[in-house]
Amino acid sequence: MPVMPAKLSKLVKLAASALTAAAVHSVCMHEAQAGGMYFSDRGVRPMGRAGAFVAGADDLGAIWYNPAGLTDAGTAVLFDASWLRFVPKYTRELRIVDAGGTVRNVTSPTLQGSSQIIPIPTIAASIALGHDVTIAAGVIAPYVALASYPERLTNGEPSPARYTLGSFDGSLLAIPGVWVAWRPIPQLRIGGGVQALVGVFQTTITFSVSPQDRLLGAPEQPEFDAQSQMRVGPIFAPTANGGIIYEPDPHVRFGLSGQLPMVVNADAHLKVRLASDVALDGAKVNGDSARVRFVLPGVLRAGVEIRPIDHLRVELAWVHEFWSAHDTIDARPNGITLDNITGAPRSVLMPNIVIPRNFKDSDSFRLGGEYTLDAWGHPFDVRAGIAYETSAVPASYLSLSSLDYAKINAMVGASIHLGDHLRLDGVYGHTFAREAHVSAGDAQIPRINPLKGNAPLEAVNGGTYSASADLIGLGLNYKF
Repeated sequence: MPVMPAKLSKLVKLAASALTAAAVHSVCMHEAQAGGMYFSDRGVRPMGRAGAFVAGADDLGAIWYNPAGLTDAGTAVLFDASWLRFVPKYTRELRIVDAGGTVRNVTSPTLQGSSQIIPIPTIAASIALGHDVTIAAGVIAPYVALASYPERLTNGEPSPARYTLGSFDGSLLAIPGVWVAWRPIPQLRIGGGVQALVGVFQTTITFSVSPQDRLLGAPEQPEFDAQSQMRVGPIFAPTANGGIIYEPDPHVRFGLSGQLPMVVNADAHLKVRLASDVALDGAKVNGDSARVRFVLPGVLRAGVEIRPIDHLRVELAWVHEFWSAHDTIDARPNGITLDNITGAPRSVLMPNIVIPRNFKDSDSFRLGGEYTLDAWGHPFDVRAGIAYETSAVPASYLSLSSLDYAKINAMVGASIHLGDHLRLDGVYGHTFAREAHVSAGDAQIPRINPLKGNAPLEAVNGGTYSASADLIGLGLNYKF
């Protein structure tokens, strides 16, 4: 049956909004820190202590945890790399209300994701200017939990998770920075630095142009699926961090550090492959430029390290991440239009889009330590730690694109010192994530399709989520 012009006009307005929303939603899929999509903090030696490295920071790993610790790093270089093996599982539940008001919950087969072997590096170097001042420079990259999923089920049907995830191929992000640390008196260390999130982010996402009130077809009818590819960048989001370490006695150290938020406000380019339904024959998207803005959180860290006996160090640390600052993601298209649909306005301007995120602050409690012994004539450090972390994502907003859990990180590590200058590090850790269930009635993330029509919300993020992760890393530190 042919589509009436009134329906086409409604579809055009829907598609224009949906294209913009898809662009913004694509960006949502890569931002987060330890309380969000990162399943651990970072650094091979620090993670051997489960990230309890705020008061005890004393090498180049301090650039992330507490720059005041750089005064103990001396003149040195550090290189390490870790692989986060991330294994998520998802069983989707969809709540459907038909035209007669009948409610049905549909459960899809379980999907399992897999992660590629991609080492994530830290590169840093420092120079000690006498005994009291040290300067450092480095580049770090986030330990983000990324996974790929099958595009289709074993029966050939499209993936039920296609509206909340996409590919990240072509993305390249890093955080370069410079730091300086000063020890004005033997008991006090002060440090700080400036950094910036830089690079480009690229992702794809599937969205639907079928109105929820079934004006043209079923809500997830594949003929109304479309795909967008979003490339955001160049990104330049400056920030700064700083900290202090106070050592009133050789057996105890107190540490406090903080990281300012990052405001991502960057140009973006959008490519769209429209749906295959006949209603969009001849349609095209004119223009591809937009502006995307969101906030990544500030971080506060505190710790106390005790050294009760020679060669033993134990630290208790607390980390608070201010994820409540990440409340929305905004996109402003630069004159992008949807053109040439018969029976509809010749050109429809894509509107600005605001996507609610409603994240909340997260906390991490960490206990870790290390002990130095003699092995084969060389100093040998063994370390271990455990950390508990709350989730930054409210349960109703949990999805494969905002995947976070309350979790426990259990870590072990070791280092061997070869001579007076070279230290080789290793770490292994496992993350135990609490399974999360989002009932279909409580889920709040809609299909990317802002024109809701008269139908109730049919959220795409209902279901049961579970995951585990293994962290494997190697590194070296050379002190001149």
